[in-house]
Amino acid sequence: MTIEPVVPAAPGEFRRPRLIRFSDCDPAGIVFYPQYFVMLNGLVEDWVSEGLGISYHALVGDRRIGLPTVRLEADFRAVSRMGDLVTLSLAVERLGTRSLTLLLRCFDAAGQTRMEVRQVLVTTSLESHRAVDVPADLREAIQRTAEAAPQS
Repeated sequence: MTIEPVVPAAPGEFRRPRLIRFSDCDPAGIVFYPQYFVMLNGLVEDWVSEGLGISYHALVGDRRIGLPTVRLEADFRAVSRMGDLVTLSLAVERLGTRSLTLLLRCFDAAGQTRMEVRQVLVTTSLESHRAVDVPADLREAIQRTAEAAPQS
């Protein structure tokens, strides 16, 4: 079964449809909030690999560059239940020297926001576990994606 996005992407935004599964839910039958963070982590991996064209596996495994989260701010606005088809979205709000701020959202089929997260990721060396500059190819891919979006 192919899952089509339920909400079209805005310019510069990376989106993926996501079916809410039994394993995402708590005994009340709604998404257990930490599961959103698991879903959104998968979205970040897909964005790097597919949206930016840089293998996430090679970035972490071969190049030993990590993208740990140093800040999360979440708002939960409505519940999601098993069987719901939602759209997860990612947009870059800020690209710094050693970090980036992402706006991650979950929309329902009507385009209403169910939850929203601001996440700050820092690029680190997985050898020293210290912050390093955003790799040039990653920076260029993020900037290229942002420049492709029409400016208002």
